[in-house]
Amino acid sequence: MDIFLALKVIIMGVVEGLTEFLPVSSTGHLILAGSLLNFSADIGRGKAEVFDIAIQAGAIFAVCWEYRIRIADVLLGLTTEPKAQKLVRNLIVAFIPAAIMGLLFSKIIKEKLFAPVPVAIALVVGGLIILWVERRNKNSLPDQAGSRVETVDDMTAMDALKIGFAQAFALIPGTSRSGATIIGGMMFGLSRKAATEFSFFLAIPTLFAATIYSLYKDRALLSAADLPLFSLGTVAAFISAFFCVRWLLRYIATHDFTLFAWYRIVFGLVILLTGYTGAVAWEH
Repeated sequence: MDIFLALKVIIMGVVEGLTEFLPVSSTGHLILAGSLLNFSADIGRGKAEVFDIAIQAGAIFAVCWEYRIRIADVLLGLTTEPKAQKLVRNLIVAFIPAAIMGLLFSKIIKEKLFAPVPVAIALVVGGLIILWVERRNKNSLPDQAGSRVETVDDMTAMDALKIGFAQAFALIPGTSRSGATIIGGMMFGLSRKAATEFSFFLAIPTLFAATIYSLYKDRALLSAADLPLFSLGTVAAFISAFFCVRWLLRYIATHDFTLFAWYRIVFGLVILLTGYTGAVAWEH
């Protein structure tokens, strides 16, 4: 792996880590970053798609580390603690819709929607939805005190199922898995903190499953020589996600998601404008 490819791999890893848990779409940003860097030309289109999914593991390890005490308590209390059992049940319920939809439609989604223009459209639409939800909640305090569901432990199985269906929309690149689950959770009565934390927890089974499935399904494209490339991207994703998760938890204590909504809208419009005018030759 030459130095220029290594730099591209690090950039892709950092992009993944910084965007995985923000409501801005990590997949969309990876598609755009890969297009600007011409990343698929370096390692092959199929392998680049596997790489984008595989390095999600780095971001998930960052969440596992941040919540290591809570995760350990849940695992140790799984057979005896009702709260631990309830959280695991809710995660399973929320995981199912996206898993089923992903198995049914992932191939056609990759063929038709993994391109800059669909990503840009999804960014704009998602931004408008965030603005609508935040405006609807404009009379709430920043932490949404008084919400029907104040903490993750207060969630019901129906709350989890609703968030699971919201997460399924994130199969469309540019939508944002974290954005769909957090904003969806707020729409369904969760506080901002509860929705954000459940989004983090739900990312663990969802993204690990996606990574393992992608590596297995496309194993013929990979070889032992790819290990340094994938490892470097995963480490870069872990480091950047670690700092991003800590920052986001502090941010939501006193802010809403309006900033991210405007970022999505402006970014999406810039992509469409530069593509239309030919200022940027976005790779398709």
